[in-house]
Amino acid sequence: MGLYIILMGVQGAGKGMQASYIRQNYNNIPQISTGDLFRAMKTRQDDFAKQIQQLMAEGKLISDEITNKVVEERLQLPDAGDGAIFDGFPRTPEQAEWLEGYLNSKGEKIAAVLLMKLDLYEAFRRAFGRVTSSSGESYNIYSNAERIDWKFSDHPEGAYPPRLEASLKANGEKLIRRPDDAHAHAIIKRIDTFINTTQPLINYYSKKGLVHEIDASKSIEDVSAEIKRILDAAR
Repeated sequence: MGLYIILMGVQGAGKGMQASYIRQNYNNIPQISTGDLFRAMKTRQDDFAKQIQQLMAEGKLISDEITNKVVEERLQLPDAGDGAIFDGFPRTPEQAEWLEGYLNSKGEKIAAVLLMKLDLYEAFRRAFGRVTSSSGESYNIYSNAERIDWKFSDHPEGAYPPRLEASLKANGEKLIRRPDDAHAHAIIKRIDTFINTTQPLINYYSKKGLVHEIDASKSIEDVSAEIKRILDAAR
């Protein structure tokens, strides 16, 4: 059987880092994000993709039925035969029911739901203070700033809020900040969305005994070790 995992966690919980760890240690199973899948639709010219492109252009919600079909397409690719890490899917109990039925039809099932728990204030700090190098290495002005120089720079006429400027001490490389991390309201909105959409799913999977809570405030290595313990037992 394959290893199919649902990865949940508020922004800053380290999902990307741990998904990479899982891929490297469990047959290179792919990380499946509906956000990535919908963005990929913009480069396709088939009728199904054009239907989704039109919905997105009109700002309309994409139905569970269409979302499920997009995920089904992805699961049919060869690299998902040994399992997958679901990130941002399912978003509703209805999508969870569909996924369960689809996997059952293939003789598969969800092995574990990994819920990476993080204090919401810490989640805000991790997002707001995050900066990244061109090589993808991440730093944080509040918790991982030993190798960087940083400051908040005021506009001379106060035209915009102070701007975070950060660079590597070693070579002066300017570090990148995601635009949505610089906007406090956007961060809070993402946290609110996570809370509102995740709780019904936590309830759904808790009843099935699949939810494993992980303390995401621990070190990357400790979190990875806990994930390994859970997944090895689930297999």
